[in-house]
Amino acid sequence: MNRALPDTIRGVLFDLDGTLLDSAPDLYAALLAHCAEQVVPPPPYAPVREVVSRGARAVLRCAYAAHDELALDALLPRYLELYQRVMGEQTAPFDGIDSLLERIEGHGLRWGIVTNKAGFLTDELLLRIGWGGRASAVVSGDTLPVKKPDPAPVRLACERAGLDPAHTLFVGDDRRDVEAGASAGLYTVAVSWGYLDGGDPHAWGADVVLDHPADLAELLRLRPVSA
Repeated sequence: MNRALPDTIRGVLFDLDGTLLDSAPDLYAALLAHCAEQVVPPPPYAPVREVVSRGARAVLRCAYAAHDELALDALLPRYLELYQRVMGEQTAPFDGIDSLLERIEGHGLRWGIVTNKAGFLTDELLLRIGWGGRASAVVSGDTLPVKKPDPAPVRLACERAGLDPAHTLFVGDDRRDVEAGASAGLYTVAVSWGYLDGGDPHAWGADVVLDHPADLAELLRLRPVSA
């Protein structure tokens, strides 16, 4: 742990894919469908899962490594169409996330989402999994002209949720989450249960690294909410 947790925490901001939701199975299913249409060999699941936090282009690159950026851009719209068809079918919160969010809400804290995912996909996915309107703020990858690791989306989420960055956590599974959160003045939490982009979360300079959502509840001293 690099620094002590602030005495008072008012809210928690999360990355979406790889932090709150295990969305890799749907993204991989869409890639398999895309490969079938293009008649190219599909990549194995493991390397695709690892890069999910980097977005759709990184997922496509697993199957089309020889393509340049312009060629990948040409393939992207169809891939997103295929993903939107299956989005939410296999996506689910990571083990312990539902309980964590219930505790956060039950203790009067606010929570929000800052993701690099396109807004039309973010909003639809949250509806499909039953989280529509639940977060105090949702900032997507195209809400602003910049995205993580720029701190601006994190600052905007704090503003929309009515949170002071000095009393807010940012939680993510990618180095860019830590960089964005730290630059915005939040206490940063790297999580090892996510996709990690092949990296070591202990090397990202986060204030703390946690292995399970229950560890975050423990850090915040959030007891289970009575039924």
